[in-house]
Amino acid sequence: MNDQLVRPEVVGLRQGRSVAISHYGSETGEPIFFCHGWPSSRTMGELTDAAARELNLHIISPDRPGIRDSSFHAERTLLDWPPLLVEVADRLKIGQFKIMGISGGAPYTLAAAYALPERVRAVAVVSGAPPLAEITDRGGLLRLYRWLLFFYPGHRGFLRFSFHAARPFLSLKLPIRFRPMLLKLLQPCDAAVMRDIAAFEACFESQRQAWRASADGLMTDAEIYARPWGFPVEEIAVPVRLWHGRKDRSFHWELARALGTRIPNCTTHLVENEGHYSLPIRHMRDILADLKSA
Repeated sequence: MNDQLVRPEVVGLRQGRSVAISHYGSETGEPIFFCHGWPSSRTMGELTDAAARELNLHIISPDRPGIRDSSFHAERTLLDWPPLLVEVADRLKIGQFKIMGISGGAPYTLAAAYALPERVRAVAVVSGAPPLAEITDRGGLLRLYRWLLFFYPGHRGFLRFSFHAARPFLSLKLPIRFRPMLLKLLQPCDAAVMRDIAAFEACFESQRQAWRASADGLMTDAEIYARPWGFPVEEIAVPVRLWHGRKDRSFHWELARALGTRIPNCTTHLVENEGHYSLPIRHMRDILADLKSA
């Protein structure tokens, strides 16, 4: 990894807020903003570093508001994200750019594609979360997500208590000897790629850092997923590349296919024998090369 480029940076915003970002890939390359998953943080962008350097791409990975080192923004909505992204891009002197979002980064990626057609040239959605509030049959969702949706919004206080109660445990660094136990909970294809230390750290250390910083930031993020997105995906005008594994257990591939059919300029790649984590890890170069060509 290019340690000189992978540096944390805090970007000051209006209203006294700030956003923490990390840079990956090639500093002189084409800019691509990276939207991390949930629960996660900006260092998930490490998954892109090697492929981005090879393809001469500059990956800018911000923490969302209230996540890790970015300022908390209470009661924010999904459509608060595009103007924040524009402000960050302006501070970095970036005009037009592309975006890639993994898992929980998908709604943010598509919101920016909808709201910023003059700035966003193309986007890639990988293992992406669909509009959960529109789903009537939740059988295609991970059990944790079904549980969260069951309690929201009627038992918001209980959820907030649960997030704060879980934080001390989920912010601990898992000893290496216990990692095989965690991997047993994953799909075999996902567990196989997570045996690589770098891949494990990019995914699970970014989660730990998010929990370590704030339960409230993660709670706000979770609530955004449970609400209507606030815009019609049918009106997204920029090119969208949608990638999803047919063995994804977090969001069934049929949910991804249904979302892709609603977006006018969308190319959908349903990849055989890949899961939620294995898809971006094994196919990152293909995903970024495809986005670069869009």
